[in-house]
Amino acid sequence: MSGSSETKPAREPPPDRDAFAIFVPMSTRWKDNDPYGHLNNVVYYELFDAAVNQLLIARGLLDPATTPVIGLVVESQCRFLASLAFPDAVEVGLAVVALGRSSVTYRLGVFKSGAASAAADGRYTHVYVERATGRPVAIPEGHRLAMESWKI
Repeated sequence: MSGSSETKPAREPPPDRDAFAIFVPMSTRWKDNDPYGHLNNVVYYELFDAAVNQLLIARGLLDPATTPVIGLVVESQCRFLASLAFPDAVEVGLAVVALGRSSVTYRLGVFKSGAASAAADGRYTHVYVERATGRPVAIPEGHRLAMESWKI
């Protein structure tokens, strides 16, 4: 096929801090580095999960052992934009981008502390369920109020 001139769409630039409503400071750990000397890709998902749950716990909305209604991750994704490595201090930015009856989708960005743009940009969807049955339920009012405050 000679003469083919497909053009790739431009890659979306890294989000900056204005794309997020709240930030959670976090630490990287020695074990987070992979053999290539940077944070392993799975660590970003751990940071996303920890940031969301840390915010809910701080607001008194989640006790991981006993809360009767919990959010389960049903979808996640991440774009890796720049390398991070232990011992970098990081901040995870969070914004609610979709809020339904029983689900919420967060946009999450992992920033090297103080950096203007994200090193990773992700999305993460929770569906709220009864712990005992696993059946979807409406997002509890306290959670919904917090999530509304995290919308951009």
